[in-house]
Amino acid sequence: MERRKSAIGKGKTIEDAIKDALEKLNATSEEVDTKVLEMPTSGFMGIGAKSAKVEVFLIEKFDEIAKEFLDSVLNKMGIEHSISIDYDEKDENMFISLDIENTGVLIGKHGQTLDSLQYLTSLVVNKSSENYIRVILDINNYREKRKETLEHLADKLATKALKRRKNIELEPMNPYERRIIHSYLQGREHITTYSVDEGTNRHLIIEYTK
Repeated sequence: MERRKSAIGKGKTIEDAIKDALEKLNATSEEVDTKVLEMPTSGFMGIGAKSAKVEVFLIEKFDEIAKEFLDSVLNKMGIEHSISIDYDEKDENMFISLDIENTGVLIGKHGQTLDSLQYLTSLVVNKSSENYIRVILDINNYREKRKETLEHLADKLATKALKRRKNIELEPMNPYERRIIHSYLQGREHITTYSVDEGTNRHLIIEYTK
């Protein structure tokens, strides 16, 4: 999907009108789609002649929109960074990887700051999109490391629940982290997981089942 900026161009010919619109957008013909609004007419002996009129649409890729937004935020914070984006237009998934030195500033406790930045980036990306684009933002491979930590925790607590034959209540987690544990323990014999409470207090229960 794309969001679009446009400009109206006029000229004696369609080509002239397109050129006029491209100059207004500071774009090339490869970067736009064109819609003809009015065909030129010569009139009678020059009387009643009409210029051609077109509208050209500048195609802006959503990965470029995400990069522009994150560059702006991080530059204002004085954070040196590099951004890598893998955007799958077919599946409408966008994976963004940030490489920075001071990760604590942008990750926060249990990734809360990272989640907030991811949410804002998603809002910007999806603002003009007809379909929802799933944005996943990571910093210095934090999410993969966190995933391994959570899976290790899930193993430990599930084993504890089995030994004691009692339910284990976890601390509040965001939906992404709860989903990791749900998925990891899915199918584990005598173990069921579910979420309770609302908002920032929502957390997982690892339930022992006979």
